[in-house]
Amino acid sequence: MSETTDTRRARGEAPLAPTAGQTIGPFFAFGLQYPKMHEVAFPHSTGAIVLSGTVYDGAGAAIPDCCIEIWGANADGTPARARGSLRRDDHTFTGFGRAFTTDDGGYDFWTRNPGAEPGKAPFFAVVVYARGLPNKLHTRIYLPDDEELLAADPLLSSLEPAERATLVATRTPEGDLRHDIHLQGEKETVFLAF
Repeated sequence: MSETTDTRRARGEAPLAPTAGQTIGPFFAFGLQYPKMHEVAFPHSTGAIVLSGTVYDGAGAAIPDCCIEIWGANADGTPARARGSLRRDDHTFTGFGRAFTTDDGGYDFWTRNPGAEPGKAPFFAVVVYARGLPNKLHTRIYLPDDEELLAADPLLSSLEPAERATLVATRTPEGDLRHDIHLQGEKETVFLAF
């Protein structure tokens, strides 16, 4: 059983030093990887789209060893509650997916367009794990389709236009989504305190 800092202080002992969050690395792959982990929706099924992009460091170089996780709501905006994220059955939509970036820093997911909660624009919640990060980063990827919802969204409306642009994906001619993530630098993606 672990002790808390308050418990140690109550006994007159020095508090425990904080430790860094878990960073990503090739030695963790065996605990993170599972079949079809990037297939949130069965490929080419009705309503399935590809969400893809590239992860860049502060110098603009692609990062080849990131882990990206996404969560997306059902089409009606409710959280997906179906089981099966770790054992895909090719028909259940669980809302959760994980992907490792390629040697060129690219990632992709088969998923569906999430619906919106009232008063909010539809988005994917995203977590980024990468080398050199003492902890994971939280962000969002918004769908670009409804300017009115984007303008009214509480988070997006609190940002400057350049910051807002780092969170909104681009729709491809095929109907898929493209969104790059910049960990630092001039085009740095907005990350959220969680």
